[in-house]
Amino acid sequence: MRLLSSLSALLCATLAHASVLAAEAHVAVAANFAEPIKAIAAELHRATGHTLKITLGSTGKLYAQIRHGAPFDVLLAADAKVPAALEQEGLAQPGSRFPYATGQLVLWSAQAGRVDDQGAVLRRADLGKVAYAAPKVAPYGAAAVEAMQRLGLSAALAPKLVQGESIGQAFNFVFTGNADVGFVALSQVLVNGQLRSGSVWRVPPGLYSPIRQDAVLLKRGAGNAAAQALMQWLQSPQGRALVASYGYH
Repeated sequence: MRLLSSLSALLCATLAHASVLAAEAHVAVAANFAEPIKAIAAELHRATGHTLKITLGSTGKLYAQIRHGAPFDVLLAADAKVPAALEQEGLAQPGSRFPYATGQLVLWSAQAGRVDDQGAVLRRADLGKVAYAAPKVAPYGAAAVEAMQRLGLSAALAPKLVQGESIGQAFNFVFTGNADVGFVALSQVLVNGQLRSGSVWRVPPGLYSPIRQDAVLLKRGAGNAAAQALMQWLQSPQGRALVASYGYH
């Protein structure tokens, strides 16, 4: 009995110590990174005990929330501009910003065979609604607008466009059949490196500006062990490999 009591006390002490060391970080994440951040949170928790509380949204809306005092510790943006602005405005830790991913724009349909490997579906007479994210707040939406302009299709596609608040909503328009095709992130249509469903055209990188996605440690996260662990993990070989597996460079 004495031995069992001693072992029980030791176990309780160990668990109590682990709970003290483990921390929680509130992470603002661009919607295109919804699937990778789930895997990252699981890996980080497994390795360190830290947990991530995740809020998804367009980069522009997350930026506005941070400026209005939202309690985020880290921002994983869909561009480099917003993290740089947060540093300049004194809302992020100086020197903490780094690129964690470079995104790829695709045209996707939930219907197999609908999208060809040249994007010619955009010129078809039977083309239905075309979803994209709001370009003012979503970098992937801005990339879609740029691609349509360079293809010379802006005027022809204008009556067919349906705009989502974020790349996540644009994806949902297509997924639910409320849009025929949509400009979304490659990471949204891959599962274990394979196309999850439907058909896809990888928009040539020359049709839009590079989508460099930066992470930045916000002022609130300066002393947060979970936030710091996330920033370190994203820069590790393991972290870079996981991000790449979702279609990012």
